[in-house]
Amino acid sequence: MVNESNAPAPLSMAVVPQSFLNGLMDEVREVKSLLQKKSEEEVNSQWIESTQVRKRLGISAKTWQTYRDERRIPFSQFGRKIYVKRADLEKFMEDHYIDTTK
Repeated sequence: MVNESNAPAPLSMAVVPQSFLNGLMDEVREVKSLLQKKSEEEVNSQWIESTQVRKRLGISAKTWQTYRDERRIPFSQFGRKIYVKRADLEKFMEDHYIDTTK
């Protein structure tokens, strides 16, 4: 029989164990957490914190301060946090590349 009116279809219900629902909710929370982390990683993938820049370049805090003072690498500062665009760091490294095969 076809329901030709605009009335909603009757609801059907299923009984599921509470342990199943708890497990399902745990999985939903895990997926939500992973999506949030992925979103943060995408934002953070463009910017690198100052400590990571120093590690990648193998330089001291004083040398890093000198690079910033001399404007060798563009950076952004929010309060005490300093960030460098990944592309700017890569350009800096390319600009200082020494080809030893020549």
